[in-house]
Amino acid sequence: MSKATGMATDPTRSALESPPTVPATAGPAPLPARVEEAGDARLVEHARDGDDRAFAALVARYERALIRVLFRLVRDEELARDLAQETFWKVYNRLDRFDTSRRFGPWLFRIGVNLTLDVLRRHEPPPPASIDRQAGDGRKAFELPDPDPRVRAELVQEVQFILEKIPIAYRTILVLRDLEGFSSAEVAAIVGRREATVRWRLAKARDLFREHWERRQDLTRREAEHGD
Repeated sequence: MSKATGMATDPTRSALESPPTVPATAGPAPLPARVEEAGDARLVEHARDGDDRAFAALVARYERALIRVLFRLVRDEELARDLAQETFWKVYNRLDRFDTSRRFGPWLFRIGVNLTLDVLRRHEPPPPASIDRQAGDGRKAFELPDPDPRVRAELVQEVQFILEKIPIAYRTILVLRDLEGFSSAEVAAIVGRREATVRWRLAKARDLFREHWERRQDLTRREAEHGD
């Protein structure tokens, strides 16, 4: 056996000459200097390790949208804020259950929506909140792009009035899909239903909304004609 052959076939010598690489076990990759620029999965990993900045960044990223969704379900801004706070508390205590290979947003909204639906099932729906009530930072509870605030306020009130007429199971789908822009797959993940079920409920919700809208417009038109 040649020297070259011996070296090539000697596993002990090969191991000594090329020691195996020891995998790093120092935890998740460091956060960027601007924490808010980190991805959701990395923020979750750091939050699990006790980094409060990471969880604060997640709250800042999703809080406004979550409150808006919950408000559209419960129609009370203060209650929506309380439910959002409880949602983040539940999320914080369940971070170890979250699979970072999946999207964080739908998981968060599923916890929030389920919590809200539980509240609605246990209690009578609260009275409709004033759409014109100012939020804590000076914004309206709803914001639409129409430059005329009077037109915007009237439209928001009409939409909210009709949403209240739609059963909660359909209203939830309509709010998430059409008003918040979640995909059908994301809505399915949030409400815990199959995509086919979500699409069917969305079609039904749109039909219900259209029927109530047309009925509302006809009533308004008749009242205007009778008033003249």
